[in-house]
Amino acid sequence: MSTYVTYQQKQQEIKEYCLERLREIAEYMDNQDFRDAYASDLHNDIFNTDYYIVGRYQANQWTGGDTFDIIGDVVEYEKSNFGEVHTDLSEPENVVNMWVYVQGWEIIHECYETVRDELDDQCQLDVG
Repeated sequence: MSTYVTYQQKQQEIKEYCLERLREIAEYMDNQDFRDAYASDLHNDIFNTDYYIVGRYQANQWTGGDTFDIIGDVVEYEKSNFGEVHTDLSEPENVVNMWVYVQGWEIIHECYETVRDELDDQCQLDVG
């Protein structure tokens, strides 16, 4: 039985992680404070203040057969945004965490809207 996680499954895992973290943040913030928060600040809190994967072995296992696709995404993002690559591509942990950061940029607004809508629904239930 294969335990290989596809590229799309990794993206879904990151999305679920983002939603979970946003729900935690919203729980500790007042509803209006969360609604007023900037997605870029939330992205920083979720994807730039801690490592998603810790350890070279764990990072190698996590990337699996998608290693070169993940490296390609990181290179493309960094060249597009910085003009050159800054991530040490020889370190799997750095590559994975940068890829997760990049994926976070792509999904933060959608995830933020989802959690904000959930809060709106909860407020309507509380009032009703």
